[in-house]
Amino acid sequence: MLREIGRVVAVESASVWVETIPSSLCGKCAARAGCGQGIVSRTTGHRGLVEALETSTVRAQDCRVDDEVEIELPESAVLKGSLLVYLAPLLFGITAVLIAQPYGEFATVIAFLLGLGAGFVAVRVATQWVLPRQSFEPRLSSVVHAQPITVGATVIARQ
Repeated sequence: MLREIGRVVAVESASVWVETIPSSLCGKCAARAGCGQGIVSRTTGHRGLVEALETSTVRAQDCRVDDEVEIELPESAVLKGSLLVYLAPLLFGITAVLIAQPYGEFATVIAFLLGLGAGFVAVRVATQWVLPRQSFEPRLSSVVHAQPITVGATVIARQ
């Protein structure tokens, strides 16, 4: 399970938006020194917004803006997502090349580009309508540090 701590910036009915720097993923990646995302986030301090779904243990209504929460994502979701995004368009492109090969070199190049585009469209369709969204979304794991609720000048401790 990949875990990350972030700050809640918005609360919706069944999810929260969390602002975070993806440091735990960057530390485990083999390309950490040459990755553009890691370099940009370290130099600019840019933080990404992530929508985290509620779980049976932590509900979205339990969170407030500026709370620190821990979100988690299964490694299998990252693996499946990577395979889907990278492998499917490539397979579509290669299949198109094999079909267009008898028609010449120019036709194979055009077929590869069309197959690649069709692969990206297929990935988009699969992620929108076929595959369950929840399997690729991060989930709330726990509230790490809750901000106190203030009523007027009285501070009420959060549980």
